[in-house]
Amino acid sequence: MAAMPVTHDSTPELSTVWLGVFLEVARHGSFTVAARALGWTQSAVSRQIASLEAGLGGEPLFDRLPRGVRLTEAGRSLVPHAETVVATLHQARRELGALREAAAGRLRFGAFATADAALVPHALALFRTRRPGVHVSREEGFTPALLDRLTAGHLDLAVVSTTGRAPLESYELHHLLDEPLYVAVAADHPLAGRRGPVPLGRFADADWISGSARPEGTLLEAALRQGFRPRVTHVVGEWTAKQGYVAAGLGVALVPALAAASVRPDVRLLRVTDEGAPARAVYAATVRGRPPAPAVAAFLGALREATRRIPG
Repeated sequence: MAAMPVTHDSTPELSTVWLGVFLEVARHGSFTVAARALGWTQSAVSRQIASLEAGLGGEPLFDRLPRGVRLTEAGRSLVPHAETVVATLHQARRELGALREAAAGRLRFGAFATADAALVPHALALFRTRRPGVHVSREEGFTPALLDRLTAGHLDLAVVSTTGRAPLESYELHHLLDEPLYVAVAADHPLAGRRGPVPLGRFADADWISGSARPEGTLLEAALRQGFRPRVTHVVGEWTAKQGYVAAGLGVALVPALAAASVRPDVRLLRVTDEGAPARAVYAATVRGRPPAPAVAAFLGALREATRRIPG
């Protein structure tokens, strides 16, 4: 027989199963009736009670009578303690079950702004038709902030990108797409009618419109990899405003594929030659080591389907 586990104070650990069986026998006053209620054999119930008595130092908990059993003084003393332990365990199970049900009926996700232009709305529409009963909450932010929210447990999933040099190694990454880039030019730009990809270096002398004066950590970092530092003449954060500056001929701007479908008609997009690695990869990030809840897994599937609508 395996040795009974012992705690630091040399008191044998008691099984909650023993305590539950003990309460059943105490309730019915019979090993036979308790066994029937539990769906066990009488001998199995007897073994559990014998183990409990041994774990408590050998003190009998029941007087064996010709018909049934009766609690001893030790047994009567144990009853309230056993009831407390078993009730606490049942309450813990109920609360954990409620948490699982809540998680199954809830989806909390975040996404960076450009993903909200087309990818996220298409995925959310697909998800809504398949899981109409799930409560969805959504946040928008930069990749580093979204990952912090994910780590803290405030999000179940985050749509993030490699732009911004955020550390992604600590997360479970579900690859969605490698996103090509476009250069947005005015409709009357000399290259506006060009067909086929354009090397990014063709715009080394252009004025650039960007959300940051520095290319590092932004899409414009692709220019540095191509051997030139872009001259940012207008810092414009809002995407619609950027297009207005481009349409007025004040400069050119980089446009990720996720935003290509929302370009206004007086702006032309020129595909950038993919020289080396793509400008950025887009992922759905979840917490590593935590299996996705059903709602999260379903949304992942919707995101993958939605990527097929993104220009390649």
